[in-house]
Amino acid sequence: MSAAQLAPTRMSLLRARRRLERVRRGTALLRRKREALVREFFRLAQPAADARGAIDERAARAYEALLEALAVHGGGGLATIGAPPRELLLDVRPGQVWGLAVSEIVAPPRLVRTLAARGTAPGPTGPAAAAAAERFEELLQLLLEAAPREALIRRLGDALAQTSRQLNTLEWRVAPELETQITATRRALDEREREEHLRLRHLRRTAGRTSAG
Repeated sequence: MSAAQLAPTRMSLLRARRRLERVRRGTALLRRKREALVREFFRLAQPAADARGAIDERAARAYEALLEALAVHGGGGLATIGAPPRELLLDVRPGQVWGLAVSEIVAPPRLVRTLAARGTAPGPTGPAAAAAAERFEELLQLLLEAAPREALIRRLGDALAQTSRQLNTLEWRVAPELETQITATRRALDEREREEHLRLRHLRRTAGRTSAG
């Protein structure tokens, strides 16, 4: 709504002022929310970066061991050793952080197992396949532990971007438009009041001359 569209009445001026006050309160709330989101984001940033570094290092070791196991057993041999596939059950609990829906893994299971726990025979398996299995289990453990934090960081980033857009809209578009409307309406009312004052003075002078005549 532009200043020309706002009716030059005192009621319109009052409504625009009230709306501007609400916009200013909303801007202050959004600014505090953005600051809180930034603090939470940076609190998680360093642990997430450390976890990603550890995951990269474990992944490199795991795939190096996998190449060695493939060289010894071949793809078909590893598939046979790895059968049957392992089933993992996770207890996931929903929660909220700064109003954002998040999920938390309750008591993550221990994924790294001994050779006996895997149920594979030591002889046919061999050290190369056992090492590859152990390193991939270590990698999966890290990924499982990092997943909730990574999901939270993504949600925080999305919320931070949305809050910044809302704040910019209020600060740079809505509030200036309202201020322009208020200024234009106040000037129109002042001009109307001056014209009314001049009209009354003219009527008084006219009435005075009529009375004197």
